[in-house]
Amino acid sequence: MIDPITLAILKGRLEQIADEMDATLYRSAFNPIIAEARDACHGLYHASTGDTLVQGANGLPIFVGAMAFAVKAVIDKVAESGGLQEGDTYLFNDPYEGGTHLNDFRLVRPVFRNGTLFCWMASVGHWLDIGGNVPGGYNPKATESFQEGVRIPPVKLFTKGVLNRDIVDILAANSRVPTSNWGDMNGQLNALDLGERRFHALLDEYGDATVTEAFTQFSDRAEALMRAAIASLPDGQYRFDDVLDNDGITDDMLTVALDLTIAGDEMTLDFSRSSMAAQGPINISRSTAIAACYVALKHIFTDVPANAGCLRPIRFVITDNSLLGVHAPKPVAGYTETILRLIGVVFAALAQANPAAAVAGPFGTINALSLAGHRTDGSRWVMFSFFGGGLGGSPVSDGLSHANNPISTATIPPAEILEAAYPVMFTQWALRPDSAGSGTHRGGLGAVYEIETLTDARVSLLGERGKVAPFGVAGGASSAKNTFTWQSDEGDKSPPMVSKITDVSLRAGMRLRLETPGGGGWGAASGRDRAAIARDVALGYVSAEAALRDYGFTSGETA
Repeated sequence: MIDPITLAILKGRLEQIADEMDATLYRSAFNPIIAEARDACHGLYHASTGDTLVQGANGLPIFVGAMAFAVKAVIDKVAESGGLQEGDTYLFNDPYEGGTHLNDFRLVRPVFRNGTLFCWMASVGHWLDIGGNVPGGYNPKATESFQEGVRIPPVKLFTKGVLNRDIVDILAANSRVPTSNWGDMNGQLNALDLGERRFHALLDEYGDATVTEAFTQFSDRAEALMRAAIASLPDGQYRFDDVLDNDGITDDMLTVALDLTIAGDEMTLDFSRSSMAAQGPINISRSTAIAACYVALKHIFTDVPANAGCLRPIRFVITDNSLLGVHAPKPVAGYTETILRLIGVVFAALAQANPAAAVAGPFGTINALSLAGHRTDGSRWVMFSFFGGGLGGSPVSDGLSHANNPISTATIPPAEILEAAYPVMFTQWALRPDSAGSGTHRGGLGAVYEIETLTDARVSLLGERGKVAPFGVAGGASSAKNTFTWQSDEGDKSPPMVSKITDVSLRAGMRLRLETPGGGGWGAASGRDRAAIARDVALGYVSAEAALRDYGFTSGETA
């Protein structure tokens, strides 16, 4: 056994390696979704199982959970084809084999010590465009993954340190912005190079056997802490259902349903009552569903280390070929919307087991917005971004306003960066009044984004929460719904599918407007502090009309 002090030092050193890899990519990536929004992550993975050993503090949590399956896919490929050598690096984006959607490219590299495989390092980042019918990849009308972009199985990008140029040529030929992808790929390779150097230095300092034992202890401790956290909750079954607006093809809502069972120090997450696979692009694979549960549980049990050990006490029941367990070629571009709903139902079901920790529903959509066109010099541009909204109220506070969703540690790309990179102008970027669910602790506010295109542009949106608003808990109210409009010669228009649309054409000077949901409220509105209501009205967060309607508060009332 390693003494506690040495174990703590190794934990910090290993996490620092992953953090440095993250920082290297953020500083060198070409596209703002990685460089500014930090839609990427890095980690170390078990040599034979692919299990997560170490992750950094800044990487996207949903990627960390999914990457274990991605590394296992490479391990299986090596077992099938053989020939693994030092200097090899595998590349792929297959969403059904440890991926998420086609834009997210994985680079997986073996780490050898004295000629023997010691572990794997991996990098994942969201590339801007990889072909498909819609620039940026978020095709709301896709019925097959072929309409979302090019799908790459695990292939050797490098063999013994030598670049396979044919792979790069194939990738470049299938993108509208190959230079951006080239820059992002090299940023990921640089991150892996740095991580490998740092890791070898650590092994030289502490010894291979000590670090191997540390990996084992990290996982065992994560398992023990997760079991203790589960055992602290009352045994029983807890259920919660939520819905998605539609799949972009048929305007029918789909269900994400959870039956959560706690028995001693073990937990079962049974999603059997969820809808079967959808026609449109809101499906996810089983590996993505498990990764989303990993993120939800890490939010709730914050003291449990984030490695594979924390999932050992968890059993997953996911129906094959359901909305949460599809196979190729079912479309998956909008996976973010479904994992957000999945995370929400885990939060809500566990809140029944522990009401004191109940948190209302977050805004629950990334609003994947793509704009594309040609600059005045004829060059092509593709802008993709996601947007913020309100988080749910809790027993101790109001929800955060204009926050990011709980799937990630990513940040919303700043208006200045997007305006500098693309021919667009934000004419409004503001908090959305009256968008929060009322309650003793209200939800956070959503936002209003209005964008003017400076060239002719083609627009697509893949969002959610246009039909059913984020939920309140403990008597709190739901928040405002998602809305999207754009200018046309016939006046303002909105999507027939409420939150999903493609092939919108804007002439230079026309505008689109996105108004995102707030978070649900916690507790009855009657319990809210009157001074807090007065402050909300004074700041413009809540209108005088809404304050009277929701709280019985009049503008002349003194706090």
